[in-house]
Amino acid sequence: MGDETTARRKDAHLDLCATGDVEPAQNSTLLEHVHLIHCAMPELAADEVDLGTPFMGKALRAPLLVTGMTGGTERAGAVNRELALLAERHGLAFGVGSQRAMAEDASRTASYAVRDVAPTVALIGNIGLYQAIGLGVDGVRRLSDAIGADGMALHLNAGQELTQPEGDRDFRGGYRVVEELARAFGDRLLVKETGCGIGPDVARRLVELGVRNVDVSGLGGTSWVRVEQLRATGPQAQVGAEFSGWGIPTAAAIASVRKAVGPDVRLVASGGVRGGLDCAKVLALGADLAGMALPLFRAQQQGGLAAAEEALKVILTALRQALVLTGSRNVAELRQRPRVVSGALKDWLAAL
Repeated sequence: MGDETTARRKDAHLDLCATGDVEPAQNSTLLEHVHLIHCAMPELAADEVDLGTPFMGKALRAPLLVTGMTGGTERAGAVNRELALLAERHGLAFGVGSQRAMAEDASRTASYAVRDVAPTVALIGNIGLYQAIGLGVDGVRRLSDAIGADGMALHLNAGQELTQPEGDRDFRGGYRVVEELARAFGDRLLVKETGCGIGPDVARRLVELGVRNVDVSGLGGTSWVRVEQLRATGPQAQVGAEFSGWGIPTAAAIASVRKAVGPDVRLVASGGVRGGLDCAKVLALGADLAGMALPLFRAQQQGGLAAAEEALKVILTALRQALVLTGSRNVAELRQRPRVVSGALKDWLAAL
């Protein structure tokens, strides 16, 4: 596939995510079924709350990853630079979108280059599993080194690829590549889904192969199946519509994966995490970091860096408030607080 095809697809993705119906109304993270318990006497001040957390060798000031979504075009580069600068200012982790475009055409590297505006941010590169098969370990390492990344995300997106008109159809050999990359990158490798979720069986297998960081990226936020459905025509569009609600809801994925892999694997919960209270809920369920992109991207598209900064301040203020109102000085204490799990989430967790 030519590099121009990939670049055009990246800009089409941005157009759809900026204004399109990419979050199907019927999809749910099931976070509405997680209820944190109010503490009427928290006995702490808001500025006592410590949101700090380690990730990819960096000390984050808040447990939040701005998840990778774009790259490969001039417009995408501007988005990456502004959101990376935002992450730098607030001590967050930041991921670029798939580096497939720069793997096909090195001149597109600049659209992923953010180190000059975010010199200390925890920076995560990104490549698809089935592109990594072709690139090999050395090729993936070159992508990481080219942008000065602290870690590398390997994204899994079979649902998206099957709906994408020019997408992959052969998904064999993935675990072999994961094992090779885990051996090469160690705890600098993050394996992530793209909105359909990772369940406990796959998570256990990844950890057995040496993976130490997993982003469950569950159902309930941006549906990349829906994004590709909106780009497709004919039977592919019809099948995409049928599968735009396919996946494991984020709340079910994070709770079941944490139970499956134990306490030593670092988990990111993304997929429909939209505010500070959502962040608190996924952290309470077992995530080490919450991940999000769409709320900050849409704010940036509507009002530039200033609007994205305002949106982020609201998110972080709400997260801090949730900890105060549960009587938690840090995330570790939040996990020990009582909570209620109800409705469909109980059914998912029983099944998983």
